[in-house]
Amino acid sequence: MLACAEDAPAPGRVVTLPGSSVGAEAEVLRAQLARFMRAHPDIRVVQQRTPDAADQRHQLYVQWLNARASDPDILQLDVVWTPEFAAAGWLLPLDRFAPQLADFFPTAIEVSRHRGRLYALPWFVDVGMLYYRSDALAGPPRSQADLVAQARRARELGIAHGLVWQGARYEGLVTVFVEYLTAFGGRILDGSGRAALDSQAARNALEAMRAAISEQGIVPRAVLSWQEEQTRFAFQNGRALFMRNWPYAYPLMQGADSAVAGRFAVASMPAAPGGRPAATLGGSQLAINARSDQPEAAYAVVDFLLQPAQMLERARVAGQFPPRRSLYADPALSAALPIDTARVQEIIANAVARPATPVYAELSDIVQIHVHRCLSGQETSAEALRAAAREIDALLARVGLLPGSSRAREGRRDG
Repeated sequence: MLACAEDAPAPGRVVTLPGSSVGAEAEVLRAQLARFMRAHPDIRVVQQRTPDAADQRHQLYVQWLNARASDPDILQLDVVWTPEFAAAGWLLPLDRFAPQLADFFPTAIEVSRHRGRLYALPWFVDVGMLYYRSDALAGPPRSQADLVAQARRARELGIAHGLVWQGARYEGLVTVFVEYLTAFGGRILDGSGRAALDSQAARNALEAMRAAISEQGIVPRAVLSWQEEQTRFAFQNGRALFMRNWPYAYPLMQGADSAVAGRFAVASMPAAPGGRPAATLGGSQLAINARSDQPEAAYAVVDFLLQPAQMLERARVAGQFPPRRSLYADPALSAALPIDTARVQEIIANAVARPATPVYAELSDIVQIHVHRCLSGQETSAEALRAAAREIDALLARVGLLPGSSRAREGRRDG
């Protein structure tokens, strides 16, 4: 473990917080925790090193929390982990602290709840964005049909690919699919909690992704093995007219080694008839271990890190988007971010969350398998979505989360 300030006074209380120990994120967190400890000399905050890879960090958290450990006190969670950890009883409900929530983006608060209770608070938000070559196009596509039509013009413009996105069989594929699904008016789960993938809207969305590769040729078949960095390099090297990726790519592509520096802009994935523009929500939340022996001190740290001044500093140093709406009118944020803040706010307003369920990891695996099979020609869109819906409902029934299932009824009787 790594103390955040060697000259901190002897503490009355120690709070532990795991996180990255390298890079800009670690730098800004160390500085902020040092300021917190100067203002709260009775609390010492100790950072614990954890892997930067999300799956490895998740595995480590599960080991700690499943062992009923009281340490670490504060948890940095991916937005899709909160329902899983809350359902397992690992997170402390935060309603007791009466946090002020009105300034946060509603979607960021929505994914912080489980069964009506607040278990986390947004730290920073991440959203999927559609990058486009502003030197070749007058503006972003107005619809899915417009996106396809413009992408088909790529080779006329001397650009190899019309559109690139993350198509490998991993979580990134799910985030791309969620944006297409929302754009066509579909959902993974319906309002009652059942699978909603065996629908015309979902078939239209998946068929649009498949056709972009197999028929229109606007998306290269190579994307079926691509993650974020492969798509970034294709766009950065001037080989794609459009790219779906995360905000992290923006400053990287403004460097001297970029063929598109100063020649691109961003928007949301455009809508098709019956749908809406979409940007898959990512980012991190802060939560408190249900077995922490210092919950009040831990919340004091969380509250400090979520104040506007800390969020502005994090935006300036690490380039991360604040979840507080009021900051987007602050000139300090405009100076801190490389992207126009009005455009960022517009994209975040189109944010769509992945399903909030304690079995998200298993559900995601099902979606990944069948979407990838369709895109690689092993299943039709109808076959893939019908199988995915059937397997998701079977999963939900098995764990007692499918509405109307016998286990769900038993769970309600048991309270």
